[in-house]
Amino acid sequence: MPHPYPIREIACQAGLSEATVDRVLNRRGGVRQSTVQEVHRAIADLDRQRTQVRLTGRTFLLDLVVDAPARFSAAVRAALESQLPLVRPATFRARFHLADAPPVTELAATLDRIARRGSQGVVLKAPDHPLVVGAVERLAEAGIPVVTLVTDLPTSRRVAYVGLDNRAAGATAAYLLDQWLPDDAAVLVTRGTGSFRGEDDREMGFRATTRSLRPGRRQVDLVDATGDDDVLRGLVRDALAADPGIAAVYSMYAAGGNAATVAAFADAGRACHAFVAHDLDAENLALLREGRLSAVLHHDLALDLRRACHVVMQAHGALPGTPRSWHSGVQVVTPHNIPVEVLAAREPGDGSMRGPRR
Repeated sequence: MPHPYPIREIACQAGLSEATVDRVLNRRGGVRQSTVQEVHRAIADLDRQRTQVRLTGRTFLLDLVVDAPARFSAAVRAALESQLPLVRPATFRARFHLADAPPVTELAATLDRIARRGSQGVVLKAPDHPLVVGAVERLAEAGIPVVTLVTDLPTSRRVAYVGLDNRAAGATAAYLLDQWLPDDAAVLVTRGTGSFRGEDDREMGFRATTRSLRPGRRQVDLVDATGDDDVLRGLVRDALAADPGIAAVYSMYAAGGNAATVAAFADAGRACHAFVAHDLDAENLALLREGRLSAVLHHDLALDLRRACHVVMQAHGALPGTPRSWHSGVQVVTPHNIPVEVLAAREPGDGSMRGPRR
């Protein structure tokens, strides 16, 4: 009976001794027909599970490369490490390359070092820059699949994007604010430097949906290139002084900055009638509970990273299917439906309530 499996594996699947399985496979006789059928069934079972069987004992070395402030990088690292024991039957090991706004030349050099040293896959959060796109090209030429996370590099040779559907998230923010605001209220839209494609997509989704739902609504854009909360607070104060019609905020930052915006409204003696933000980090969770945020657009980062591991296995032919992008669903979180797993992760006295922004 031809088969690709060790006798001990068939014996384990069938619940028989290795000696019995050996007698059946070599047709030595002296075995009941029902036992022969059990061995056949075990081999059929193993055939159906062939993908998992050939992964057993295989190790994938993954490189996580993240350009973000320390707080967000730590969240990504923790999310990946929480998923590594769950990606079975293969074993994943991870190397971490985490930096806060490194020069793009340094980021490209990190990717080139990985290409020379070798890896089974790279999960990458990086700005959409020609030097980064070129480094991804060299990784692809070296046979190393790249999965972009949170923010995409659509013109690169990455095998897939995994993360929030940023355009849908921006559209959702526009829809929510339209439900809460009078027609003449202007919305302050805050974002970072604009070098990340994810924020571009959020802005496009927000602008297009606002134009469709409320063509006359004004959008006031505020770009903060510093990542410093004190600077952002001053910029928001200036925007409020210049425009008395601003009554709401859509913050496209994934982490941090929103407490500074809330403080700027207080400085100006102005009410913020609606405030939509992204991601349930500790700061946003506190603001949401205090009623300072109206809603937080959230997604499951841990699930994104588990999917990234699956994409890497697919790229190596270790799982069936062609690698494809994965867009996380947008969760609209209010003070009344905070996910249990988020609450469990935030211990009293958590020291991460303030910090730099992504």
